[in-house]
Amino acid sequence: MKPVKFETLLKSTIWGGEKIIPFKQLAIKQEKVGESWEISGVKDNETIVADGPYRGYRLNELVAELKDALVGTENYKRFGDEFPLLIKFIDARDQLSIQVHPDDETARRQGKNRGKTEMWYIMESDKEARLRVGLKKPITPQQYKEMVETDIITDAIAEYEVKEGDVFFLPAGRIHSIGTGCFLAEIQQTSDVTYRIYDFKRKDAEGHERQLHTREAAECIDYRVQSNYRTEYVPVKNEGVMLVQCPYFSTVVYDIDEPLTLDFEELDSFVILIGLKGEARLTDNEGNETAFRAGETLLIPATTRRVKVEGEMKFLETYV
Repeated sequence: MKPVKFETLLKSTIWGGEKIIPFKQLAIKQEKVGESWEISGVKDNETIVADGPYRGYRLNELVAELKDALVGTENYKRFGDEFPLLIKFIDARDQLSIQVHPDDETARRQGKNRGKTEMWYIMESDKEARLRVGLKKPITPQQYKEMVETDIITDAIAEYEVKEGDVFFLPAGRIHSIGTGCFLAEIQQTSDVTYRIYDFKRKDAEGHERQLHTREAAECIDYRVQSNYRTEYVPVKNEGVMLVQCPYFSTVVYDIDEPLTLDFEELDSFVILIGLKGEARLTDNEGNETAFRAGETLLIPATTRRVKVEGEMKFLETYV
């Protein structure tokens, strides 16, 4: 079975920008597109197969049809018919709210299916782009609530200038906020549980401030302080560099200008490829050829053993 492409699910937001549609080379008009959901099994927000014999299938219908042949034996036992990862591109023309996500245990205690651990890979962003990740000084839950009420919670959060290639890992519980000018790829658990801590007194289209989740967030926040929340790594040409390994996903970055074979023989999982720059041609071990370029996201079935990549391209590879 050849790699699967999905129809893009675009989300307009109050903070959305204009980068996603041209990046994905889409011939449509839509304003303030803040998110492109590339691969999603989230209920009522599932992406749809774009072509091939399964065209029109929703992602979880595809999983139910193909089972472990699509996602891998252990993944199917673990997740059933719900696809385990959500892949997005995010374009922030304006500051996003300060947020936190629960871990699985806390989410279930609060009546949700699961928590959310995620990561960001920064793409070509504005020169002044910044974001916030993690606490930079110790605070107590009570101090946290007081700082939200007095509009000074940003004083406790580490802030980073960002550039293309920067990576941030966001385990559940780590407070964070995408800043103005950031353009990034996001990989996360299949979950849409977000607790909004602070929204800079912003008002929606009807003039109302958006709901905050101060109490729920207080139960989730990891109050430990680290010296650096940026993931440090050394880029290497024409070979994979591991960025993140966690129980929910592993992610590798490739930057190639010569043919390269991706070997999945020992991997009991689907593989997702996320195009960041350039273009390439993929040929799998069954002889299927697939064009792949920046702005596209491919789902490679677990039965695929090898994929040869030819071209000049930067892309992410992620799997469970």
